Amino acid sequence: MGSAKNTSSAARKARIEEMRRAERARERRNRILTIAASVVVVAGLVVGGVVLLQSQSGDSDTAAGDSKSTGKFVTGADGVKTWQGKLTQNHVTTDVKYPMEPPVGGDHNQVWMNCNGDVYAKEIPKVNAVHSLEHGAVWVTYTSKADQADVDALAEKVKKTPYTLMSPVEDQQDPIMLSAWGHQRTVTGADDPNVDKFFETYVQGKQTPEPGAACTGGLAQ
Repeated sequence: MGSAKNTSSAARKARIEEMRRAERARERRNRILTIAASVVVVAGLVVGGVVLLQSQSGDSDTAAGDSKSTGKFVTGADGVKTWQGKLTQNHVTTDVKYPMEPPVGGDHNQVWMNCNGDVYAKEIPKVNAVHSLEHGAVWVTYTSKADQADVDALAEKVKKTPYTLMSPVEDQQDPIMLSAWGHQRTVTGADDPNVDKFFETYVQGKQTPEPGAACTGGLAQ
């Protein structure tokens, strides 16, 4: 059994390392594309092509205040709540009122929260955190009712795990919760075996709308 666990751990480490290599390659491509895009945008402004560029944009940047997501949570036998319904993915420029707390998807800011094992001591903008979930991150959240020893232990786990982030969310229902895009669960503490299960399943899991997208180069506190 120990051998199987070691094999699983090695495979997971190899997958994370592959994601890191892919992210570095993507960042290099993005720098090139950014320069090229800047030239195109400037040229478009000169010839009055701004309207055309906006109409061809794949993002929907609006000032919507409420998420257009609809549906409800359905709790599975494993205790994981899965959102059954629609989770919108529009880029917005204001705060969003989400139908769940913490949010597991919906409209969000165009800038993601850094999630390369980032631990935030203060509450972070939910519209940015949701973008991190879209990139395949797991978000660990806690309230002031959580045991400090558990908070510290979870923070150490997050720091060692790419595509994760952690922050306090005081108005959530339970002291410690884990969220991924479309999925959420409560855990009893850092030693709850469901913590590892959730990480293994949802860090860059099948639920990820944009697998391999960056978790660095975004917003940080």
